This record gives sequence, C-alpha cells and structure tokens, in this order.
Amino acid sequence: MNRNKLNPSPASSIKQTLKNCQERVERALKNCLPPADATPTRLHQAMRYATLNGGKRIRAALVYAAGAAVGADDAALDAPACAVELIHSYSLIHDDLPCMDDDDLRRGKPTCHKAYDEATALLAGDALQGLAFEILAHDATTPTGAAQRLKMMEALAQAIGSQGMAGGQAIDLESVGEKLSLSRLEDCYLRKTGALIRAAVLLGALAREDVDHRLLAALNEYGRAIGLAFQITDDILDVEGEIEKLGKTPGADQARNKPTYPALLGLDEAKARARALHARALETLKPLEDNGAFLADLAGYIINRIQ
Repeated sequence: MNRNKLNPSPASSIKQTLKNCQERVERALKNCLPPADATPTRLHQAMRYATLNGGKRIRAALVYAAGAAVGADDAALDAPACAVELIHSYSLIHDDLPCMDDDDLRRGKPTCHKAYDEATALLAGDALQGLAFEILAHDATTPTGAAQRLKMMEALAQAIGSQGMAGGQAIDLESVGEKLSLSRLEDCYLRKTGALIRAAVLLGALAREDVDHRLLAALNEYGRAIGLAFQITDDILDVEGEIEKLGKTPGADQARNKPTYPALLGLDEAKARARALHARALETLKPLEDNGAFLADLAGYIINRIQ
C-alpha cells in the first residue's frame, strides 16, 4: 500500500511542508470545483473566487498531517482535504454576510458578497457545502471504502451542524453585547471554530481503514485543543494584528462588542491559555511518537502567530 510520506524530516521547515500541502490541496480544489464558464457561470465564478483566493490551508494540512501520522494511504487524503476547505470557504462566505458579521475584506480581498452580491454569495456557500459531501461520497481517485467514507461524512456533518459550527455561530451572534462566562465562551469557540478543525484531524485519521481507536481518541483530543487555541489566537490577533498580515480589518470584534478571551481575561491571560492548550496538544500526540511530528509542528505554527 502507498502509505503517506508527508511527515517532515527533522531538517524540514514547517513553512515549506505547509507550502507543499497548500499547493497540493490548491491543485485538487481547482479540479473538483465546477469550471468558471459552466452554467450557471456567475455562481461557479463566485464559488471559485471564494475558495481559490489564498489562505494558509491549515485545515487541509491537518488532514494530511493526521493521515501521515496513522499511516493512511496517501491517495486517500486529497478528497477529505478538499472537503474541509470547501466547508471552511462556505462558512467564511456566510460569516461575512451583512446578516452575520458584515465584513468587507477576506484574505485581503473583497468578501464574496462585495465582489458579487448577497444572493450569489449565499448560494455559493450553499453549493460549496453540498460539493464537500459529494466529493467525500464519490471522488473516483480515492481508494477509501464506502463504510469509511460514511464515517468521514458523519464526522463532517456533526462538525458543521447545530452542535458544531452553525450552533457556535448562533451563540456568537446571540452574545453580542453580553458578558459570557469563560465556560460559555469556550463552548462557543469549540463549536464555531474548533469543531471543523477537529473534524479535519479526524478525517485524515479516518482515511486509514483500520486506524487504531486509541490513536483516533488521541487525535480527537489534539483537534479539540488546537481548535480552541486557534480561535483564542485569532482573538488576540484581532487586538494586536495588522491588516496586511490578517487580510481583514483588525479590531472588528471590539467594535461589535463581541465577547472574546482578551476581553474576558485580558491579553496576558488569553496568551497563557493559548500556550497551555498548545502544551495539551503536544501531550496528546505522545502515543504517535515520531509519527506526530507534523501535527506537533502545526500546533506550534498556530500558536506562534501571537509570539
């Protein structure tokens, strides 16, 4: 079996390895998205615009890294990597809409509803969500069996529903102007951002048909830790970041009076919590030994955005 070779050697740069993942998933996404000149052309152009407009592709990298960690077949990882990136793009389109966060910039470019219009953006998000599940179910290049594909689809569906991403966004919208408890804010973040990140890790692991359940449980905890750390880091960057690096307007959360970790705990305590979650993520990887190197590097990369 052609096992995954993406785990970097000790001499490899995390930036280079991440770039390799970016380039790989970009090629796969270009192939799976409908052509821009196919009817309905405006919708397909909006789907490609929102999906192929850059981004670090952290979620795809997590699919590849988790797959490498458990020895999944390399050919089985492009479909789930594309699926999580399509879901992520759909969520960003909808989050940016005037009825949600009402943002004008995404990755340094006009948001989808600004580049096209609100109706087209809404439909583009809907279509990207559907395409993600279609790829998991039917991608012809993926050697994964039907039963394992079903497990992937279940994990992704749970991550984006009312108990996951959609529910987190609902809590986030309801909380504007409110002072949430720390546990309530953490619950919101574990759903809104953390659920899809954890799903990316699980999809990579589930690409191996006979994955060890102990390793799957460890990776689930890893995904939970870095998912929460990722959103806390975003909170901190919203306070300290620059528009050129963020690709969006900083200070937006404060302007909307949204509850965040820095607002609740202060910057120093928020950074300490992110570092503690990083340490927890590394602890969960111990059963993987050297096979978890790429995952460990990704956890560090996420946290190092605030160093």
